[in-house]
Amino acid sequence: MAEVLVLVDHVDGAVRKPTLELLTLARRLGEPVAVALGAGAQGTAGVLGEHGAVRVLAAEAAEFADYLVVPKVDALQAAFEAVSPVAVLVVSSAEGKEIAARLALRTGSGLITDATDLEAGEQGPIATQAAFAASYTTRSRVSRGVPVITVKPNSAPVEPAPAAGAVEALPVSFSEGATGTKVTARTARESTGRPELTEAAIVVSGGRGVNGAENFPLIEALADSLGAAVGASRAAVDAGWYPHTSQVGQTGKSVSPQLYIASGISGAIQHRAGMQTSKTIVAINKDAEAPIFDLVDYGIVGDLFTVVPQLTEEINTRKN
Repeated sequence: MAEVLVLVDHVDGAVRKPTLELLTLARRLGEPVAVALGAGAQGTAGVLGEHGAVRVLAAEAAEFADYLVVPKVDALQAAFEAVSPVAVLVVSSAEGKEIAARLALRTGSGLITDATDLEAGEQGPIATQAAFAASYTTRSRVSRGVPVITVKPNSAPVEPAPAAGAVEALPVSFSEGATGTKVTARTARESTGRPELTEAAIVVSGGRGVNGAENFPLIEALADSLGAAVGASRAAVDAGWYPHTSQVGQTGKSVSPQLYIASGISGAIQHRAGMQTSKTIVAINKDAEAPIFDLVDYGIVGDLFTVVPQLTEEINTRKN
C-alpha cells in the first residue's frame, strides 16, 4: 500500500495533538509513516503506533535543537528519498510551513498550505482550503511531483487505529546550510495553564468592546470555565490590552476550533480571516448590526459585561 510521510510535532517525546490529527488524515491516503526528529524522538513510537503509524523513522541528532529549520528539512528529505511517499503532511505552524516549502522546492513538488480537510482522489490527494480571507472555500490538488501539504490544527478528529509503529533509525546527512543559523538561547514561555491557541478545541476572544486590559479577566474567566484558550482581536492587541501572541486574525494567528466565542468583536474582515473556519461560532455584541452576526451560528445581542459573567456562572453551575 502507498505510504504517506507525517512530520511529527513533539516536545521531548510528548506528541502534540495536531500530529495525531495528521495521522487520521494520512490514513485516508495510505499507510502513515511518521518522521520524528530531535530529543525524545524514539519515545514517540508508542503514541504514534496507537494512532496508525506503521513505521516511525527517528533521528535524535543535536543539530535539530541547535540550529533552525534546515536540519529538519534535511531529515525530512532523507525520509522522502527512503520512502518514496504519495504525500507529505506537516502541521500548519510557522515552522511547519517553512519546512514544507523548503522540501517542496528541493523535490520539485507542489505545495498546499493551511488545508482544512483532505481526501483521496484519482489523481492524488484533494485538499480543502479557505481562500481570500476565508470568503471562499477551494478544493485543490498538486499537479507536479509529490504533494507536500500543511494542515491546520483541529481539521480532523483524533482517531485511535493501532498499527505496528516500528521504530527505524533515519540516517541523515546534514547539508552545508544546516548550521547557518544557530540557536543561542531559549526562554520558556510562562504557562497560563490554558490550551495552545491554535490547537484549542474552544477559543474565547475579546475585542474592542472589552474596553480595557482591566476587563479581560471576564474573558479569561469564561475561557477557564470551558477549558478554552483566550484570543484577542487586533484592536484589543494594538491597544495593549492583551499580548500579541493571542491575536486572532489575518495578521495574527489562524484558528479553527470546534467552538469560537467572540465577545465585543465587530467582525472586521481582518479578524474573520483568522477564525472563519471554526466549526461553531457564537458572538456577543450589543450592536445588532455588527458584521460578526452575518457569520455566526448563534448571536447574542447584549452588553458583554452582563452576558459574559452570567454565561460563566451558568457554565460553572452546570459543571458542579
